Amino acid sequence: MDAEISPEEVEKLLDAGEAVRVVDIRSKAEFDRGHIPGSENIPFHALADEIERLDGAERVVTVCPHGKASVQAARLVASYEGVPDDARVESMAGGLSKWESELERTDDADGDDADEEVTEGPDAPF
Repeated sequence: MDAEISPEEVEKLLDAGEAVRVVDIRSKAEFDRGHIPGSENIPFHALADEIERLDGAERVVTVCPHGKASVQAARLVASYEGVPDDARVESMAGGLSKWESELERTDDADGDDADEEVTEGPDAPF
């Protein structure tokens, strides 16, 4: 693992279209309730089994609710042989509790997977 990265820096990378894989390690239900736009969900309990999804990734940022479990996840990703030795693997400092921008919600209650934006507030997604 390289270090932690601020939520503001993650947002700048995404806005600039950088090749960064943002991996949200919460459960699918938590992810569906609200996640960083463009992020992907690999729950922590499944990370070891699904880590091959990150084969060849040059930059990975792991995300959790408060930035604790994502540090462990980043260490696991960094140790994975499918991630290049020179890849940057970081944990988002403070987790989603520090993310100040809008979140996407995957609302499949009606059977469709339409994304809609939500803001953080009393119905925080974690």
